[in-house]
Amino acid sequence: MSITLGQAEKMIDAAKKKAVALDTKMNIAIVDAGANLVAFARMDGAWLGSLDISIKKAKTARFFDMNTGVIGELSQPGGPLYNIEHSNNGLITFPGGIPVKNTAGEVIGAIGVSGSSVENDHAVAEAGDAAS
Repeated sequence: MSITLGQAEKMIDAAKKKAVALDTKMNIAIVDAGANLVAFARMDGAWLGSLDISIKKAKTARFFDMNTGVIGELSQPGGPLYNIEHSNNGLITFPGGIPVKNTAGEVIGAIGVSGSSVENDHAVAEAGDAAS
């Protein structure tokens, strides 16, 4: 099973609402179980450089089925995943990417958010995930 377009659109709407509440502008990407882009939104005025980052955060979260911030902790010098960000044509290993699960606990895709502090990116991604 994979994220549907309808689910992805609901996730983007919820993420945008959270971004507005935080007074920030975000790029929001949703990928399916195969890490293929299903939906994307760039809020008016969001950083152009964060467009690619949001997509890579979503893909990274799906490739490894864990939050990108956790991967970042594991990829520090001396860590078990050191230098992993250089694999898969580049990964993003800081917060803002979250795998999305269905009610049975199966990963069906991921959300990636970029455009503000990593704390805000993660909070907006959580809001989108909660709407799945």
